[in-house]
Amino acid sequence: MSFIIREGIKKDASSIFNLIVELAIFEKEPDAVKITLETLITDGFADNPKFKTFVAEELDGTIIGMVLFYERYSTWKGKTIHLEDLMVTETKRGIGAGKKLYGSVMKYAQKNNFKRVAWEVLDWNKNAVDFYKKTGATVYNQWRVCHMNEDNLTQFCNENI
Repeated sequence: MSFIIREGIKKDASSIFNLIVELAIFEKEPDAVKITLETLITDGFADNPKFKTFVAEELDGTIIGMVLFYERYSTWKGKTIHLEDLMVTETKRGIGAGKKLYGSVMKYAQKNNFKRVAWEVLDWNKNAVDFYKKTGATVYNQWRVCHMNEDNLTQFCNENI
């Protein structure tokens, strides 16, 4: 293995941000990233961080992958984790970094007594779906993801509240 997995730190923020942008391109949403590097640093690497990260780092210090996750609460299960993004840069896929990053979140959840780890996966991303199923995850077809974006929030609140 020519990389290590470790907790992300502030100096990794630029690499993490670049991986987020690369993921948006991979998911066919190149203009969807609205956060800035400064927002990422403030939200994740200052006092009271809103999320945690693990990074895959090559021995020369290059960050080749990341996983970003945060705590949430299930009324059915209790304390849970939401795995927001898992990304390995395109040229480094297939070397096991994604599996190790995924495993780092699962180990973190088990060690800290979380009751569930949840995430979304695009239905066309067959490699990811197959990987998750192979690890024992249940991929639900009947659940639908719902989002209320900033413009819709404003419109709804102006009209209904």
